[in-house]
Amino acid sequence: METERRPGIPLHEQISSWLREEIVSGRLPPDARLPSEHDLCEQFGVSRVTVRRALQTLEADGLIYRRPGLGSFACDRRLSQGLVRLTDFAQDMSRAGLEARSRVLHQEKEPCPEPVAERLGVTPGSPVLRLDRLRLGDGEPMALDVTWIPTYYAQLLEGHDLGVETIYRVLEREYGIPVVSGRYRISASRAEGEVATHLGVPAGEALLVLERTSRTLGHKAVYFQRRFYRADRMVYELEVAREPGGESSDGMPLREFESVFLDPEGS
Repeated sequence: METERRPGIPLHEQISSWLREEIVSGRLPPDARLPSEHDLCEQFGVSRVTVRRALQTLEADGLIYRRPGLGSFACDRRLSQGLVRLTDFAQDMSRAGLEARSRVLHQEKEPCPEPVAERLGVTPGSPVLRLDRLRLGDGEPMALDVTWIPTYYAQLLEGHDLGVETIYRVLEREYGIPVVSGRYRISASRAEGEVATHLGVPAGEALLVLERTSRTLGHKAVYFQRRFYRADRMVYELEVAREPGGESSDGMPLREFESVFLDPEGS
């Protein structure tokens, strides 16, 4: 018997949402086997390609793991085992109870700077799309993003309003290109020039800088992004946990790493 479809929502998202609810609610407990791809195809009346897209999304979110020849299984959400997922800006804002909006400041092709080319795996000077966006929370400047996107992926974003839509969502929903991994680096900087102006902070003000290279299947870089956060509005908190039973040569695994947005008084 097919599950009733919801008009206007892509089928792979309907499948991933249903499975997500089964896992989060506990109806699919840790290490429980998910319905087979064949069963999901029959239940939702879709192709195997659609089912696999849904499973890729859940795997990227850390909700399931796969065993070749055996199927897909629910992850134990109570133990992260050092696997940490950094959320995107919209999710951070939602968790903080703020409305997320973006304002596109710059969107043009330009020669790729050498340090960026290394991260994207392209030739220095080759054309890339540079996208600058001011990220707002309840209308207040929170961060400034500078994003470099290789030509192949940039052309897929043409015609989309990137002040409203996210790069992830366009690539995954419209073209079936999942973003499955990323490499992050966190550092400090000082606000200068247009960065200070757009963020509404004095020149020389301390900023938190988050750099990330997001990748799709095959370890291909989809974009490299440098985000400048106002240090008076955002911090990162982490939690580590020592396993019972004594010392570990690997140290204490990182259990949580999440952004925390502060009120204007910094509390």
